Amino acid sequence: MNQTPNVQRPTMNAEVSGDGTSNIKQRRSNILWRIIDFIVAAIFIYAGVLKVLDPIQLAHDIHNYRILPWTLSVALAFYLPWMEILCGLGLAFRFLYRGALSILTVLIVVFTLATIAAKARGLDITCGCFGHASQHWSFPAHLATNVGILAALLALWFQGNARVKAAD
Repeated sequence: MNQTPNVQRPTMNAEVSGDGTSNIKQRRSNILWRIIDFIVAAIFIYAGVLKVLDPIQLAHDIHNYRILPWTLSVALAFYLPWMEILCGLGLAFRFLYRGALSILTVLIVVFTLATIAAKARGLDITCGCFGHASQHWSFPAHLATNVGILAALLALWFQGNARVKAAD
C-alpha cells in the first residue's frame, strides 16, 4: 500500500516532552495550582465583601487592636476591603498576578503580626477577618487560618518562580 506523505500518524494522548514529563502531568499540575489560586482568591473576595457591607464595624475592629488612631482605622475600613477584593480578582483572572500575590502576602503577614501583638498585650479582640463569622474564633483558630492562607500564598509565589525559571 502507498502511504500519503501528508497524513499524520495517530499518536498517544500523553506525549512526552523534551524533559521526560508527560503533558498530562503538566496539565494536572497546572490545574492543581489554578484550584489553589481560586481558593485563595475566593477567601479574600469573600472576606472583602463581608467587610464592605459593614465598614463601621470593621473600623471598630481595626481600632480595637490599639495600633492605629481612629482616623486611620476608618480610612483602612473603607479601603482595605476593596484592596482584598481587587487582589482576589487579580489572582482568579491572572490580571497583575504577581502584584496581587505580593499585596495579599504582605496583608496576611501584617494581619498575623497584629493579631499576635494584640494577644501578647492581653487584648481580647474580634479580628474582623470574616465579619461576624469570625467573631468567636479562638486565637489558635485565627492563627491557624492565617498560617494556612500564608502557606498557600507562598506556595503560589514559589510555584510561579519555578515556572518562570523552567521557561527560561
